[in-house]
Order: sequence, then C-alpha cells, then structure tokens
Amino acid sequence: MKFGFIAHPTSVDLKRHTKLIDIFTRTSREQAGGFESRHWQKQNLVPFTRFEKVVSATGAECSGIVHYMPLTAEEMLAQPKVMTERVVAGIEQLKTEGAELVGLGGFTGIVGQRGIQTAKHACLPVTTGNSLTAYVAYRNLLDTLAHLSLAEDGAEVAIVGFPGSIALVIARLLLPHGFRLHLVHRNRHPGPEQLKAYIPDNYQGQVRFTNDISACYSSVSFYVAATSTGGVIDPAQLKPGSVVVDAALPRDVLPQSTPRDDILLIDGGLISASEAVSFGGAQPEFDPKMFLNGCLAETLILALEGRNETFSIGRELNSQRVLEIGEIAVRHGFSPTPLASLGRRIKAQDWVAIRQHHQPSQRASLLPSSDMATKEETTERFKQHINPEMANFYAHNHLERVFVKGEGATLTDTEGVDFLDFVAGYGCLNVGHNHPAISEAMTAYLSAAQPTFIQYVSMPYQASLLAEHLAMIAPGDLSRVFLSNSGTEAIEAAIKLALAASDKGQLLYCDNGYHGKTLGALSVTGRDKHRKPFEPLMTQCESIPFGDLSTLAARLATGNVAAFILEPIQGEGGVIVAPAGYLKAVRELCHQYGCLLILDEIQTGLGRTGKMFCCEWEQVVPDILTLSKSLSGGMMPIGATISTAKVWNAAYGSVDRFALHTSTFGGGNLAATAALRTLQLIEEEQLAQQAALIGAKLKQELLAIAEQYPFIKAVRGQGLMLAIEFEQSFSGSVAATVDELAHRFSWDAAGTYHLLSDKAKSHINAALGEIEQGMEDMFVLRFVTKLAKEHQVLTFVTANSNKVMRIQPPLVLSQREADQFINAFRSVCDDMSTFQN
Repeated sequence: MKFGFIAHPTSVDLKRHTKLIDIFTRTSREQAGGFESRHWQKQNLVPFTRFEKVVSATGAECSGIVHYMPLTAEEMLAQPKVMTERVVAGIEQLKTEGAELVGLGGFTGIVGQRGIQTAKHACLPVTTGNSLTAYVAYRNLLDTLAHLSLAEDGAEVAIVGFPGSIALVIARLLLPHGFRLHLVHRNRHPGPEQLKAYIPDNYQGQVRFTNDISACYSSVSFYVAATSTGGVIDPAQLKPGSVVVDAALPRDVLPQSTPRDDILLIDGGLISASEAVSFGGAQPEFDPKMFLNGCLAETLILALEGRNETFSIGRELNSQRVLEIGEIAVRHGFSPTPLASLGRRIKAQDWVAIRQHHQPSQRASLLPSSDMATKEETTERFKQHINPEMANFYAHNHLERVFVKGEGATLTDTEGVDFLDFVAGYGCLNVGHNHPAISEAMTAYLSAAQPTFIQYVSMPYQASLLAEHLAMIAPGDLSRVFLSNSGTEAIEAAIKLALAASDKGQLLYCDNGYHGKTLGALSVTGRDKHRKPFEPLMTQCESIPFGDLSTLAARLATGNVAAFILEPIQGEGGVIVAPAGYLKAVRELCHQYGCLLILDEIQTGLGRTGKMFCCEWEQVVPDILTLSKSLSGGMMPIGATISTAKVWNAAYGSVDRFALHTSTFGGGNLAATAALRTLQLIEEEQLAQQAALIGAKLKQELLAIAEQYPFIKAVRGQGLMLAIEFEQSFSGSVAATVDELAHRFSWDAAGTYHLLSDKAKSHINAALGEIEQGMEDMFVLRFVTKLAKEHQVLTFVTANSNKVMRIQPPLVLSQREADQFINAFRSVCDDMSTFQN
C-alpha cells in the first residue's frame, strides 16, 4: 500500500530549507532534460522524499511519498479556508501519484476543523497522526518517571494545550494512573465548568484548570505540552529538575538564551524504528529510522497494516484507538524509545542531573561503590562541574569509565571488569597502581602526626631527605633541588632559574616538543594547537627543529641564548627519538657557547627508557633537569627541578635573591615521603632493567605486527616508552565520493559546483580536508576503543598527534601482561585490516 504525507515547515529556517529543496529539484530537472516551462511553474506542494519500500518487523510492506506545503504555521492559520482547499488539492495530487491514504502534518491537520472538513472533501482517507503522537508523548512521560524512579500515583503534571486533541487524550490516559493534573488552557476557552465536561466525573478531584502557565512553575516539575501556537513555556522559570515532554511543532518551550543543565526538554511524540525495520535504502546506515514525527509514523504504520481509513481527526481522539495504534507500532518494530532532547539522544547520565532534584540529598561517599549508579553519577558530575566537552568526547569514543580499584598494571571499573593499563597516567605510575610499600610509608607518616607544610618556618625533614637522594642518583654534579607540585611547575622553575642565572635573554626550544600548559611552559612548547589561544606568550622564546644540530649551532653562535630546553625523547610529540649521538652533541654545543642545557625528563626519567634517566644513554649531564609524573609513584602531586650548584648560585645565591622562586605546597613532607619511597622501589625492584627487558621484547613483537599491516607507519621508542604511529589516509576520499555519485546523476552536479563562487568552493574544499583528517583520527581512536571494549586494554593517543598511540604501561608490567597486549593488538589489527592502505 502507498501512502502520501503533507508536511510543512515549522519555522522560517525550515521554510528556507523547503525553498532549497524546491530550487535544487527544479534545477536538477532542467539540467537533466533541458529548459522547460513546466519546471518553473507555481506548485501547490514541494516534492521532498519517497519511501520506495518500507519493510516492518512483521514483514509487512508499504511505500510512501512526502511533500511539503511550503507555508509556516502562522501563514496557514491566517487563511484557514484557503488552506483547507489547498490541502484537499494536495490530497488529489498525491492520489494521482498512487497514494491510497494521506497523512497530514501538525498544521495541515489542524486546518479544516482538525481534519474533519478536509476528510469530508478529500478523495482519500486522511489521518492527522495525532493518535500516535499522543501515545508516544504519553509513553515519554511514563518513561520519564521510570527513569527517575518516581511513582505515578500522586505525581503532579501540567498538560499544556488543553483541551486540544493531543492534550485532551493524554490527560484522559494519565488520570487512571493516579496523576494529579494541572490543565492549562487558553484565555479564549470557556470557564472551568465547560472544561470539566471533558473529564470523567470520577477523575474530577485529580484535575485543576488554569489559563496561567506561570502558576505552575513554582510547584510542578513535569509538563506535557501540545498547543497549536508554540512558545508558551519559559524554560528560565522552570524549577530545577523539571522535565517537559514537548510534543508541539513549533515547540512550546521558548528558545533558551542560556541553556540549563538542571532541566530536561524532551522532544515529545517522536518514534524510532528498530533494526528489524528497513526503509529500502542501499545503505541501511542512511535509513531515516530515528526520531520520526508521530504524524508521519502513524500514516506509515496504517499503510503497513493496509488500513486506508480515516483514523485520527477532530478534537476528541478515542483513548482506546490511541493505545491501539501504539501497540500496532510496537508490533511493526517502532518504539517511543530512545528519547531525544533538542534532536540529541538522551543518555543514562542525562537523568542523573534531574534525579538529584527528586531524591533526598545524600552525602556521596568518598570511596566509590562498584555499581552503574556510581558511573552515571560520576559522569554527570564530571560533565556539569569539570569539563562538558571532554565528557562528550569520552562518551563518543566509549571512554566514559569510572575505576574503583587499581593494583599493579590493572584497573577495575564499576562493573567489576579488569583492564590492563597501558596509559599509566601518562607515565605517572612507573611502580604501578597503589604500590603497598608507598601506601605503608605514607600511612606511617600520617599516623605519626608529622607536620606536612612547614616550609619557610623550618627545614622540612622528609623534603630534605628527598633532595639528598635526588642529588645522589642524578647524573654528574646536579645537586640543588627545587620541589614543586607538577611537571609544568618544574618547567616554570627551570625557565626562571636559567634566566636568573644567565646574562643572556633568549630561550630555545624544539618544534613538536611538549613541556606543559602553564604560560611559561607553553612558551617553550612546540605545538600551535596548544599555544594559539594564549598568545602572545613569552617573547624571548624561539623554536628550532628537533634533532637538527646545524640549526642549533647557528643559533647559539649569535651569543644571546641563555638556555636550550628539550626532551631526550619527545613524548607527547609522538615518542620521537633523536638521532644517535644528538644529545651528546647538543651538550657539547651548549658548553661551547655558554648556553645552559635544560633536559625535561618528566616522562623519560625514573626508569622509563631502561635507565634511571634517559640522558644516561649518552652519558650527558645537563645544567638543569626536571622530573615529575612518577616521582611519587602516582600517589601525590610532586615535581622537581635539579640543577648544578653553580647554576643555582648564579641565580639565587645571595640574601636578596634566595627567595625569588618559592612554592606554598612544593616541598611538602607527605609528598616527599611518597617520592623517597618510590625512588627506593625503582632501585630495589630494578624497574629500569625491567623496562629495558620487557620494552625490547614488546617493541620487537610490535615491529613484527607492523610488517603485516601497512596502516602501521612506525613503531618507535625505548624501554617502556613506545609508540605506534598509524597512517590510514583518507585524502581525497570525500571529493572522490562526490565525484563517483555526481556523474551518475542525470543533472549536472559538477557544473553546478563549478558555478559556485570561489569563496564558497574554498570553504567547501577546506571543510572536506578537515573531514578527511577527522576520519584518519577516528581510525586510530577506534583502535583505542576496540582494545578497551573488546580486550580490556587501556591505551590512548599522544597530545600532539591523534595518529600516534602511546604505549606507556607501568614498569612493573610482567611478560604475561605484555603478551596479553600483543595478542589484543594483533587481533584488533586483523579486525581493522579491511583496507591494507
């Protein structure tokens, strides 16, 4: 059976969308067959789309035609008699195109006495779709209370648009559940006595009538809105925790000038098709299955049933027929879930922000419990109070996990699933998660009630021990230690120390390097993505290529460079290893030209590359060395900047200068206790040697895998600081897709594109490039997702490149765990090898 449907734009923007479809269709026909007057004549309806073969979950089939009445609601309501005639003419047109039943959109259904006059004069049966729209909005409200674990009996709900056909039948459906209803009507409607006639006598005590929506804002949290005017609910006045099921088009909720996270606006009356339903598309991914308007869906479902009958017209819809069409829809594979809000699918964590306003306030435990509620609540807190866009990124890439336990190289999430951790806090956990020896040392310190923050009123005992130990294990004559709270603070301290110690003013750093995100550290970070929003940064900083000795020599020869800062291996830059001998030659050049050498060993240090410090591979001793990340075993924030006595004395070695750089929290005894025990463990457990041994085998296995899969561009690194770089190019793919399709069209797509302005083509080409770049990033992120979801292995990309996957597990990694990663990675490579590049 074939159906027709007369839709209409619900806003000025959608009317312009209809104009775009119209001119595109007419131009395409002209290009295919030449100019003909009939292509450019006035039309009653604008053709939109066709459903050639819809197959439901039961195997039933139908087809359909959807046309637009190119007028907004306001324009239609201004000329109801004319509109009725135009709708009837539209039905006649659809009949000539094979339709046996015609559905009417929101306002094409309202004109003609809510379809009654239209049905009287039409040549085909018609339906407004209001029955299915009402059923779905009714289910939306019941689902809302279920999500919030609230009882239906006694719940207060405002029904806005009473006694309109949808609002009226929803009220009648809700009353048997025990709801207490605030029925909001327009001023022009008769008084309460006449309105009461719409409500059965046995439910009169559950209703209250009002023509003032604002009277509901302070006491009502749940709304179902279905007016024919739109724009009657002010979201700014809603109580926190309010939920509005807005089944009106145009929307009954006014646009929000400032979006609120403590209310939820549900797109009411939308229904979605399951996987069992086919729309006959060549690619199922492009089937329009999600969030169909109830009015269109009702017409389609009646066609699937073979029922070419007038189903939903007039003010008073039959409650039983509303439930009937809902049951038929479900049988054919259509469901009121998932729910949507402003076009976006509502997820479990979206309910958390609403739920907190409907449940007694409870103080959350500092220790998370192993249940899904903890995950959802934590996700919502993160989204609301830390970083909403990062939360969205996590959700899109299936990274929204909450861990409740960490031990060694293993993390356990709220669902009790163990994950092998190959991120290790970006290198913070060289001794593994929660090493018991560090926990014991910290517990003993706290149990003894020793003082933590006593800097500058005494010499802190544990901090002094830590400084002494760092001086003992640091290469060469590095012996003065400044303790801070993070890696970026250690870099800031190093920059200030170098500038204070030198009579020169310039600083050199490396392209693609990464040293942190405070302003000073950003000034010597070689990635525009991180720097741009904060420029201008420190003006005396200049970048040179990493690994390029000739450029360094030429720059140092000018004689005005105070210091050169670099990483022995560029970690966030993609684990870029310098050419052999580079670091040693850098040391010699800096010495030759009186330039201080600052080595950032925040990631490479403390055993990560197979030696305690990476610079030891070439027997290099810098003037300043920075540490952080794993310095406390991941238990406490701490950083260290270690220099020679000569450099420190030149910078701060006088009574006027000794306190030029200090820190309130840096050098705290508790953090120092954790760090001191961590350093001892790295030596006692020979973790540097472990990193060298396991890392060499891991790299060898990865190189063997890389030979089989051309999309792996490189495997590089040292010890357990490894990286896998991918190369799955999509360059030119979008243009090729367009070209492949365009020459198969009967109209001149290439010619149309050619006639666009140069500016338009420039923007389109730039956008295509960004899309293709995004596809390359997505390819790598799907490795991250598959490793975690299918093999319980945690990995991530580097900060400077989404094409490089970091391999930085704790140094306590066993050979068995390394093999687990290799097997998982090999399996994912095989899964992703449809294209060999």
